[in-house]
Amino acid sequence: MKRPPPIPRIYTLTGNLLWEQTLEFADWAPGRTQRAQSGTFQVGGKGINVSKMLTRLGTPSTALCFAGGHSGAAGVAWLKAHGFAFRSFATRRATRTGLVVRGGRRAETVFLGPDAPPGAAAVRRCAAYLDGQPDGGVLAICGSLPGWATADFDPLRAALERWNARGLLVVDTYGPPLAWLAARPVALVKINRQEFEDLRRGRRWPVRAWVVTDGGGPVSVTDERGRVTRLQPPRVREISPTGSGDVLLACMLHARLRRGLGWRAAAAFALPYAAANAADQGIATFPDPPAK
Repeated sequence: MKRPPPIPRIYTLTGNLLWEQTLEFADWAPGRTQRAQSGTFQVGGKGINVSKMLTRLGTPSTALCFAGGHSGAAGVAWLKAHGFAFRSFATRRATRTGLVVRGGRRAETVFLGPDAPPGAAAVRRCAAYLDGQPDGGVLAICGSLPGWATADFDPLRAALERWNARGLLVVDTYGPPLAWLAARPVALVKINRQEFEDLRRGRRWPVRAWVVTDGGGPVSVTDERGRVTRLQPPRVREISPTGSGDVLLACMLHARLRRGLGWRAAAAFALPYAAANAADQGIATFPDPPAK
């Protein structure tokens, strides 16, 4: 009996890691001292979220990230303690910090510290690591890449060109990195509706497939043949949308690589999970959606 082909290794790249604390309040208001009822610590960043959901689905991945300072050391310790397969590249600048405030009558509020560009040495080490991986892998570029427009990122841009020729490159970023990557025949770009409309004005892109999200509205999937399908996410009572796009991408990668589905079917598989995440306070911690 012919053996099925091996499942390609998935790598997620988080260009802007986040040291993140969540504080829970009975109620809170600006302008006075607040006392939380409880607090938790976690590591954030879009690629970390994608790897977290892939792990839940039983699909191995390696999370790549830049980490520096005390906040970066705490983030690396958290990743180790939670059993992540990861590779971090040390930076001189401290990893950015964030605070999530929940509770009372106010909507969940997120405070983010300044972005932390990784610096030339860390970028070179990341590029060398990617060049050292075997052909046929899948690399997901997730979230912002501070410092992308500088010469510090030249080695990574060159490594991504080489990766795209020998594996699959999946993109979920924005701004200058998005414009640069969308000018290449990458396997998939996940993008929100407004960014998509801004990007496509007056230009055709060589991207092989697109998934375009629109909050709780229909998701548009354009597959490799140019066929466009609109899919309606399940309606839920939204608690926290944070990370739902990352759950969507992780589930699409799982469905594509483990189940052999096309991008349209992979998006249909993924949408109930993304909606369930929006109806939960955590990221990839929600109860399983009902099976179809």
